[in-house]
Amino acid sequence: MISSRTARALFSDRASGSPPVPDPAPAAPAQVPPADGSWQLPDGAWKYLVIHHSGTSAGSVQAIHREHQQRRDADGNPWLGIAYHFVIGNGSGMADGQVQATFRWDQQLHGAHAGNALINARGIGICLIGDFEKTAPSVRQLDALRKLVVQLAGRYQISRRQVIGHSSVRSTRCPGRLFPLRKIQEAVPQA
Repeated sequence: MISSRTARALFSDRASGSPPVPDPAPAAPAQVPPADGSWQLPDGAWKYLVIHHSGTSAGSVQAIHREHQQRRDADGNPWLGIAYHFVIGNGSGMADGQVQATFRWDQQLHGAHAGNALINARGIGICLIGDFEKTAPSVRQLDALRKLVVQLAGRYQISRRQVIGHSSVRSTRCPGRLFPLRKIQEAVPQA
């Protein structure tokens, strides 16, 4: 079930007839997991982990946020900003393996990453910087992703089969032919 806060965020701008007010660009400092490796994760109604690549050789939360603020949805409404909940750097724009949560995670808002309303509402979008059609993700990116996926899957009881690539939802090559999705899925303990 979608939380009331998520539902309000999904539909409040359309009900009022006014365009959504974009959130300010995230100015959060780089987030580093605590020494014990755990993240402080707020509760939510999450059911999927959707893995993406940026399709670029460099990037950061701020750069993606600025670019996504220029986009519009099918109804012509501007996006709130960065579509993903987490971004993992590759050393070009963010540190290699650095995990940074976005305003969507901090505020427990729906994503805009999947091209599917249900998956956007119930799926945590995780974007790794890189073009995995051309080069594989770095070891540090994969280690950081594996840790994040295991923690999120455990917290929200998300199964291996609910850890998906963007291409499982929409006709796209994302997260790229060189992305080892099966290895990431296998990191999630079986129920």
